Amino acid sequence: MVSLTVSSASKPSGILKRFPLTIEVMPEATIADVKANIAADNNKLYPSRQKITLKGDKKACADETRLSSLLGVNLQGGELQLKDLGAQISWRTVFIVEYIGPLIIHPLFYHFPRFWYGQDVKHSALQKYVYAFVMLHFIKRELETIFVHRFSHGTMPWFNIIKNSGHYHILSGLFLALDMYRSKFSATSPYILNTIRNNEHFLWICAGIWAFAELSNLHTHLTLRSLRPEGTRKRAIPRGYGFNLVSCPNYLFESMTWAVVWVMTGSVAAFVFLAVAAGTMTVWALKKQKIYKKEFGKEFPRGRKAIIPFIL
Repeated sequence: MVSLTVSSASKPSGILKRFPLTIEVMPEATIADVKANIAADNNKLYPSRQKITLKGDKKACADETRLSSLLGVNLQGGELQLKDLGAQISWRTVFIVEYIGPLIIHPLFYHFPRFWYGQDVKHSALQKYVYAFVMLHFIKRELETIFVHRFSHGTMPWFNIIKNSGHYHILSGLFLALDMYRSKFSATSPYILNTIRNNEHFLWICAGIWAFAELSNLHTHLTLRSLRPEGTRKRAIPRGYGFNLVSCPNYLFESMTWAVVWVMTGSVAAFVFLAVAAGTMTVWALKKQKIYKKEFGKEFPRGRKAIIPFIL
């Protein structure tokens, strides 16, 4: 057994008031073992709440890192630093909660227009299509969250559930539903009657593009799943359908689905959600592109863009 000191990255108080803490571990122990020892001493500091670093360093040590390779000759009597990340919640839980919002909100506006608008609304074919698109999209997202996605990080700060849910519950939930199911888009509205928005062929073409984008998005998620064995954080260069053009085709195809809704409807709410969502996913894609290039170097395909083929 070897003794290690774990000090607090901040002034010890509250949950960290007993730090610095001395623990004993086996010489072949890993960072995960250190976290388990700390959690055994204080069950409020569960492993996902802990960020372990070398003293004076800000880079988190991976759970699988062996202490012998990290500390070397300084293993006995070595010192590590802990930062309390605060209360955590699983990524899967956050995804489930944020996607459930539109699945609840849209039926309330679609089926009970008198309550919201003070009048009955005879739904147009356009409204029926959009309602089906929204419901199918978020049902798909819930099923992917449960059965497909494998997360590189198990948890995130609990406050993120409020921020993330706000994006979906308010923009694609409340605002989009409030705008889409009102009389402006109804079967008797001049905005719809005798326009392309009431043309069966136009609606079928939009539905075909939307289905293509949704199925393509699913395909890319299945590809990403296949690259990460369950219970690991392993990362590999994704290749194949969509990935030969951009690093994040899942974001590209999702943006396409919401672009279809906006083009079909001309809805301001649909445009706002599209702009915010596409902008956010572009930032994520550029960040992932940077990580891929740093991690894989020359192995990473030259010329591959982040999210828009041949452009960005």
